[in-house]
Order: sequence, then C-alpha cells, then structure tokens
Amino acid sequence: EGSRFGEFVEAFKTVPALRSNMIASALWFYGYNELSTMTLKKTNAVTQSVANTAKRVIVIVGVALVLGESLDFMKLLGCAIGIGGVFLYSIIDSIVKPKAAST
Repeated sequence: EGSRFGEFVEAFKTVPALRSNMIASALWFYGYNELSTMTLKKTNAVTQSVANTAKRVIVIVGVALVLGESLDFMKLLGCAIGIGGVFLYSIIDSIVKPKAAST
C-alpha cells in the first residue's frame, strides 16, 4: 500500500469529494475522542466501556433497520448479549449490596 501513496496524494489534490470527506471524517473522529475524554473524566473507565458497548449495539441495530438488513440469529444473539451486559452492569449494585449487608 505504501507504494501507492503518491496516487493517494494526487487524488487528494484533484478530487474535492475525497478531500472534503477525509476532512469531515477527521473532524468527527477528533470530536468523538474529545467527548470520550470528557466522559472519562466525569465517570470511570468501566462506565465508559459499558456505554461504548451499548453504543455499538445501538449502531448495529439502527443501521440494520435503516438499511433494511435482516438481523439473523447470530446478530440478534450478539446484540442481546451486549444489551444484557449493559443491563446487568446497571443493576449489579442493587443486587450485590443487599446480600453483602445481610452477612
């Protein structure tokens, strides 16, 4: 791929759509990283990781609905595991603390 870098540079200079799409993509990625850093400062790493998992599940289901793709069993199973994990994380304190207090 490195041997074709000159081709890429030329296309970047001459194709406005490539240039604008790359710049837009870079700005979105930068914004995502900034938001991620701000979220991490206000929460902790586990909370952010769980939120990121939930985001992925939402994106998978949302894109499948928008594009009209079928959600076969494996996709649904993966989404269910992701949603179940996020749900379990959100209620685990109420499950664990009462048992710890009773002993």
